[in-house]
Amino acid sequence: MLNFQFTLVLKGLLKPSDDLETKLFEGGCDDALLYFREQTAYLDFDREGESFETAILSAILDVENAGIPVSSVEPGDLVTAAEIARRLGRSKESIRLLISGARGNGAFPVPVSGLTSKTKIWRWTEVLDWMQLHHKLSDKQLIQQAYTIRNFNESFAIRENPTVYEKAGKLAKQLKDF
Repeated sequence: MLNFQFTLVLKGLLKPSDDLETKLFEGGCDDALLYFREQTAYLDFDREGESFETAILSAILDVENAGIPVSSVEPGDLVTAAEIARRLGRSKESIRLLISGARGNGAFPVPVSGLTSKTKIWRWTEVLDWMQLHHKLSDKQLIQQAYTIRNFNESFAIRENPTVYEKAGKLAKQLKDF
């Protein structure tokens, strides 16, 4: 078994309670610490599993079997330039130069949001793919874990509002056929 660290964001909990901690502990979450930040509850896990995906899935099932809904897995897929720098252990200036094309091979991923506002946002998975393609990252496990988290979070979004994703699937097909 391997050991994995990740965070589950809980839905609908505003403050801690002894009952909540007991439910989580008895539900199998004795390998997690419960935190609250700005009325958002989350669990930091240090869980064993055969793979990153199975570790996350078992944690989600334990939490939800305890009657507590999970809304997402962290670290998430949407990142700012500062967060890219932090996750990669690089300076903000280094990342700014890569984004602007002043350093590296150019063609940094296009932001998915923020072009008309102050803060640009990228998909972490796209950044990692670009970094690997341009020989600036060799950790394939980091990329696999990022995609695993992205898949879980997209699954939570689909679960929350399946009709939106049915429509998105139809639009994607129309774009593909265009």
